[in-house]
Amino acid sequence: MNTGKLTQPFRQLGLMHGLDTLKFWVQKWKNGRKNARYARERPGVAFPPDYMLFEAFQLDYQKYLEGGERTARWIQGIFEQYAPMQGKSVLDWGCGPARVIRHFPGLLGAGASVCGTDYNAQTIAWCKEHISGVQFALNQLQPPTVFADAQFDFIYGISIFTHLSAPNHEAWFAELMRVSKPGGLLLLTTHGEVFCQKLTEQEQAQFKAGQLVVRGNVVEGHRVFAAFHPPSYMRSLFGTRAEVLQHIPGGPKNWGLEQDVWILRKQS
Repeated sequence: MNTGKLTQPFRQLGLMHGLDTLKFWVQKWKNGRKNARYARERPGVAFPPDYMLFEAFQLDYQKYLEGGERTARWIQGIFEQYAPMQGKSVLDWGCGPARVIRHFPGLLGAGASVCGTDYNAQTIAWCKEHISGVQFALNQLQPPTVFADAQFDFIYGISIFTHLSAPNHEAWFAELMRVSKPGGLLLLTTHGEVFCQKLTEQEQAQFKAGQLVVRGNVVEGHRVFAAFHPPSYMRSLFGTRAEVLQHIPGGPKNWGLEQDVWILRKQS
């Protein structure tokens, strides 16, 4: 089913945020009892407010906590194909309510510098109050961040470029290069070729021409703002600033469509 055609009238009429709010209430009703039981069984674990969690991921406490840890270990496993992470500095760009970054202090141990940054002020305030072992910082929709030049050995951004405009692709990649150490590693995810099935015919033609496809008419950075990334576009974005170590195309899974994964090394 082509969801692009189904949602196009809502987007054109400026109703996407209302449609997304309805989706939130459906998830809240569907998962409410399960989430409450899961939280009761883990009294020492802080879970984000429901809409904060929904906006950044899914309203599912188990997927937030256990899935977040699996993702952290997956990121660690990929990075450590190239360099050890113990005692190094890591940044979660677009950390949301710390689904992934909250697990890194335990994974990396003493001596590591673990940071998260996000443009949502309420989310960062919640993280600072409830998540220990991580330095959280607030950024704006456009760069810069508060971090120093060449501060991080490792940077990852999970589904962040997927919600940004073309100018912010350029601006944010430049910022990630600024805060990366020479030889630093980056992991980024994008909406690759497998997502073409969700695009309209006009969007598919644009994608096949190597152009970034952006679905706007909503607040940029929000989950309903969507960007789709031809691999040739991403390679052009990286240019000579970073070496592509791996490009792992996404595929169809039983839970949905998988994003592409890019593993980069900043050129010295």
